[in-house]
Amino acid sequence: MRAVILTLIALLMPLAAHARAYKTPEALIQALYSGRGQDNSAEALSPYAPFFSEQLTRRFQEDRDKTQPGEQGAIDFDPVISGQDGSAENVEISPAIVLDGAAELEVSFVNGEPVTLFYTLVKEDGGWKVDDIACQQGEFPWSLTGLFDGAAY
Repeated sequence: MRAVILTLIALLMPLAAHARAYKTPEALIQALYSGRGQDNSAEALSPYAPFFSEQLTRRFQEDRDKTQPGEQGAIDFDPVISGQDGSAENVEISPAIVLDGAAELEVSFVNGEPVTLFYTLVKEDGGWKVDDIACQQGEFPWSLTGLFDGAAY
């Protein structure tokens, strides 16, 4: 029994290393765009999974489980840069609007062209987590939740 417990602890330690409690919504978003704390392992649902809420993580897992091998899931781009390629340059984070354990804020940056994303965050496990990301500009506005809801498998 002791060996089983030690094995479980050893397996969960890398997850704990990635889990970090961000005290403010802005601190979470700064870390997200800095590249610190990403999970780039092959098993990761997304490199940004350590920043995601339980609900958003569950949506990514459900999407992975429903997607046929060799097929693309509902999210076929990098939502943090709102594109397939590039990077976020000149990142500006608006002050968060916080109400009852939820927060919203805007992130503006340049990735070939100006981009503004709207983040919804929730307070979980003593820190802030991303619960949704949305882009309301361009020909095809999107939100992660909306893309998951409209996914055809």
